[in-house]
Amino acid sequence: MFWNDGSWGWGAWMFMVLCIVAAIGLIAWFGALALKSASSPSADSRAQPDAESVLAARFARGEIDEAEFRTRRSVLRGDRTDSAETPTPP
Repeated sequence: MFWNDGSWGWGAWMFMVLCIVAAIGLIAWFGALALKSASSPSADSRAQPDAESVLAARFARGEIDEAEFRTRRSVLRGDRTDSAETPTPP
């Protein structure tokens, strides 16, 4: 189109160069963002299960019986008192 007669001024050329640099910068920024999100573990994978859910899973797999499950769960919840503090009957 207007390549040879010089009807485009310096402003138009500078605008085109700035647009190309901005487009390349955006592509690089999105690429870096994608690489960063792919390389870092998500918040869900870093979360550790709480003790009560681990205990429930062990009970579900049959590693512990119901009495041990209830005893350990009450200890975790703070329901059980120490045997040294429990008064003995007369």
